[in-house]
Amino acid sequence: MTNSFTNPITEDDIANYLANTPDFFQRHAELLAAVHLTSPHSNRAVSLQERQAEMLRDKIKAIEHRMMDMIRNGNDNALLSDKLLRWAGSLFLVADPAALPMQIALEIKDHFLVPQVTLKIWDVSVAHAHAAYTQGVSADAQLFASSLMEPFCGLNTGFEAVNWLDEPQQAASIALLPLRQGLVSQPTKAFGLLVLASPDAQRFTSTMGTDFLERIAETASAALSRLR
Repeated sequence: MTNSFTNPITEDDIANYLANTPDFFQRHAELLAAVHLTSPHSNRAVSLQERQAEMLRDKIKAIEHRMMDMIRNGNDNALLSDKLLRWAGSLFLVADPAALPMQIALEIKDHFLVPQVTLKIWDVSVAHAHAAYTQGVSADAQLFASSLMEPFCGLNTGFEAVNWLDEPQQAASIALLPLRQGLVSQPTKAFGLLVLASPDAQRFTSTMGTDFLERIAETASAALSRLR
């Protein structure tokens, strides 16, 4: 026989009993009005029913906040998608393939408000082999671009590609987008690297999603295929 003195009833025992005996408060309805708890909102004593109502209101508020966040995120994504489509459409209007690299960089700066944007490509056709956007890329930089299976986002820690920017000293955070035929995640050789930079260290972070950046890289890659 269990000794109640050596094995006293605990709060967990009481909680388990009440959870498994739902008709307890039906048999003792007077307790619902007699039990008073401290309200976290006013520090006054409230009945159990009032405390439950407060908890429900808090849950409803939390759900409303999450819904508002979802709506804001949906609106932001819709705006970004619209900008991406407008940017992609502008590339179709470029008649001279040689103007595409500069046009891509300028349009990204304009549509997506990125302070600095540049790109380099290699393995192009003979007609474009001596263009400025093909120069100054080391073999290591090309290997690095090919090793990226997704855009790199984070702090500027001295990447060679940052030196391609007009003001590399102003690049606190960067996004490096590999340019390759097809999907960014394909394990194929890259033929270029797109560099986005900001003086804001939080603009491009290692924890941010890269789906949108991947679409930018794939669209730019498709447009630049005219130079190969």
